[in-house]
Amino acid sequence: MSQELDIWERRILALLQEDASLSTAAIAEAVGLSASPCWRRIDRLEREGIIKRRVALVDRAKVGLKAQ
Repeated sequence: MSQELDIWERRILALLQEDASLSTAAIAEAVGLSASPCWRRIDRLEREGIIKRRVALVDRAKVGLKAQ
């Protein structure tokens, strides 16, 4: 089932997809929320499975692996 997301949640998701290491404070400032409401939204998105996980993308060549 599809979840309705508001404009702040869409902005939060866009930022996290670009850089999952951003702090809640940085995300909050970028989307125009204070830190607490931003953290609550991120927490809800994680609890509801909209955000499945946060990952690091590795440059395969720099760690000695062949490119895919």
